[in-house]
Amino acid sequence: KMSEVPEVMTKADIKPKSMHRAKTWSDDVENLYRFQQAGYRDEVEYKQVKQVDEVECWPETGFVKKLQRRDNTFYYYNRQRECEDKDVRKVKVYVY
Repeated sequence: KMSEVPEVMTKADIKPKSMHRAKTWSDDVENLYRFQQAGYRDEVEYKQVKQVDEVECWPETGFVKKLQRRDNTFYYYNRQRECEDKDVRKVKVYVY
């Protein structure tokens, strides 16, 4: 399931307090990987930039299904894991 981002956070321009890199794969890391591939920090930044309330997710896995990049092209993702073990350490985990 997607991490619930409080309404307040998506409205104002929120900046992360800190960042660390993922060490092990998880559902959250998978979704962060997808946002970062599309050019966003995370779900918070995506919602700010695209002014959307919901991100389309796969009902079976809860992973992000489709993201719109800043140049308005779309990224489509599989319902299975896409972030390979070798890519896990590239994923940035932001703390607010």
